[in-house]
Amino acid sequence: MGVTPSELAELYPSLYHMAEGDSWAGIQRHGLLSTEALLDLFEVPPERRHSTLAGQRTGSVVIEHPVHGRAVIRDQKPLIRSKLEGCLQECTFDQWLKMLNSRVFFWLCEERLQTLMCAREYCAKTHVVLVLDTLRLANDLQESITLAPMNTGNTRPYAHPRGLGTFSRMADYPFTQRLHRGL
Repeated sequence: MGVTPSELAELYPSLYHMAEGDSWAGIQRHGLLSTEALLDLFEVPPERRHSTLAGQRTGSVVIEHPVHGRAVIRDQKPLIRSKLEGCLQECTFDQWLKMLNSRVFFWLCEERLQTLMCAREYCAKTHVVLVLDTLRLANDLQESITLAPMNTGNTRPYAHPRGLGTFSRMADYPFTQRLHRGL
């Protein structure tokens, strides 16, 4: 059980992250940040912070800071609340959103990235696409990386069951069992 950085990199040599088109300068300055970390950095007031984290974002949220500039937090349109609530196991809707908002997400294959970039909401927009070396990142951050067997921010067309155990550390992830299904 589990997967090593080299095993992961052998099948998925690159990781992909799509960000808003004008976000490169901020990423260079601060690194890739979760929604929660962006709100902390930008010192977003409590009421706006709560509305950004506690509910499903039906549109992108622009935040601004006099020192850090501007950042865009993406929407969560593929996450349909009624479907999500029906598939959650051992956690609430709020707990699930908190887990999602505390993470930075990567695609393991370019095809999945392309699907996202071609989605109705994003196809006419400019994006920053980061292509990272899986082996290097996994070696450096192995203890922080968690894997999931699905797109955890999507419930379309089908809401796969998910809950507190959906995300697993690399050492605990059932890698060989998942290979036939595409990690």
